[in-house]
Amino acid sequence: MTVNEIGKILEAQGVFTGGPPDLFESAGRLQISTLIREGLNPDSKLLDVGCGCLRAGYWLVRFLDPECYFGIEPNQQMLEAGIKNCLTSQLVLERKPCFDTNDRFDFSVFSVKFDVVLARSIWSHASKLQIETMLDSFVANCAPGAFFLTSFIPAKLWGDYRGDKWIGRSHQSKVPGLIRHRRRWIQHACETRQLRFKELPDKPFNSQRWLKITRA
Repeated sequence: MTVNEIGKILEAQGVFTGGPPDLFESAGRLQISTLIREGLNPDSKLLDVGCGCLRAGYWLVRFLDPECYFGIEPNQQMLEAGIKNCLTSQLVLERKPCFDTNDRFDFSVFSVKFDVVLARSIWSHASKLQIETMLDSFVANCAPGAFFLTSFIPAKLWGDYRGDKWIGRSHQSKVPGLIRHRRRWIQHACETRQLRFKELPDKPFNSQRWLKITRA
């Protein structure tokens, strides 16, 4: 069975796959290939924020050493469908991925210092307060030399989201939606936490651009 076929099975079950099922494989491959290029190793402790139905987790659990993949996903139905369809019981036993369903962006629940944090298609739905919470959680729970790979949709002269709520599908809503943030605001939020902000030169994927955040 191909990875895209898994995406179609999930869609048929009423599970949101994070985008069109035809892009299920390419979107997941994009994430792991970018992570590896930027410094992910098999022994890296990685946290997948908003791991959903394991679009990236399909690849990451197989790549990483045992007890190195961690995922946060508040939508328990979505997460359980991903574990059932994207992983095998043998793979779960061998790699021992760990999951949590908190919706507070609390990275401390695992009691792990992470080498890598991934948040693909999260900042395109999260409020500025939620982004700041993620940055604070990264600072408090990252190992030396860690990096945070995330994506966002840049706001230009209009569309900079000023609300305080998550916009889009979630464990509490089935209504789609996307939001934008200004680069200048993200840079300021990073700098006030002594974090270094870098926009990667990759072409946008579904209008989203990659950001790599590290300690200054």
